[in-house]
Amino acid sequence: MNIQDIEQEKQQALAGIAAAADEKAVEELRIRYLGRNGLLQDIMKGIKDVPNDQKKEYGQRANSFKTEVLDAVNARKETLAAAGGQTGAGIDLTLPGAWPSLGTRHPISALIDRAVGIFRSIGFTVAEGPDIEDAFHNFDALNTPESHPSRNPADTFYLEDGTLLRTHTSPVQIRYMETHKPPVRIIAPGRCYRRDTPDATHSASFHQLEGLYVAENVSLAELKGDMEFFVRRLMGREDIRIRLRPHFFPFTEPSVEVDYSCHVCGGEGCRVCKHSGWIEIGGAGMVDPNVFKAVGYDPEKVTGYAFGMGVERMAMILYGIPDIRLLYENDVRFLRQFR
Repeated sequence: MNIQDIEQEKQQALAGIAAAADEKAVEELRIRYLGRNGLLQDIMKGIKDVPNDQKKEYGQRANSFKTEVLDAVNARKETLAAAGGQTGAGIDLTLPGAWPSLGTRHPISALIDRAVGIFRSIGFTVAEGPDIEDAFHNFDALNTPESHPSRNPADTFYLEDGTLLRTHTSPVQIRYMETHKPPVRIIAPGRCYRRDTPDATHSASFHQLEGLYVAENVSLAELKGDMEFFVRRLMGREDIRIRLRPHFFPFTEPSVEVDYSCHVCGGEGCRVCKHSGWIEIGGAGMVDPNVFKAVGYDPEKVTGYAFGMGVERMAMILYGIPDIRLLYENDVRFLRQFR
């Protein structure tokens, strides 16, 4: 073995030690190069065949081989021990990291923010109330009689102390009017609870968007105009039309169901609107005078309208979601679609 061979073997040994996956592999390399029958012994035996004028340099190279390889073995063992024995095999630390993708807002939260922003643009402010309510704010003040089906324990979650989980966000209207004088223009998003059996279109916990406008001479025409403005902004189409159908709610008189012309087919009829050309968005009406009396307002001086919309229903229509349960399962594959 000549001087050049020693240098080449040293570089090969150092590279192998640096790439060793675990302490066992490092020890095998130490034995291979520095052991009793290792390469170092062959190098030392070869000195007798080297010309006299090269023996000094040859000896220096042999000593350097031993020192550097031994230092590399000890350093690699220390590194592996500090890493808890993890190998790091197959990992190129020079490669750029794989950054995790950014999350996104849940479609329910995103839709609430979008809807609230639309109503804020026409003067509404956000109001909130507790999820746990008393019967007065949830039923009595909203002109709901004792015999109404919604007060039945089969429909409402009652708690042991006589309170209940609110069945709609309308109690927020009552609480706000109790502490604020007219004019009032609020939007109240929030979670509601009813004893519904979960299926593709129902859930025991859901979200509503409640609105209230009270002032002098508020009319049903203003309700229609504001709802039309909202739906056009929400759906992104200026040709959407609104219609009001007679209905009954205890806290409004007259009461109406609000429909809008289908944003998909333009009212011609399609699968989304069940070929009717119209999609129901929620219930509304003029605030019943008894509700004003319950909060201390004079129904002879003020009038107002109120409306309520199901957020999940709007999300299903807007995004084409076939099953409401998809909104609650937290399946990342589903949620990624709403980035």
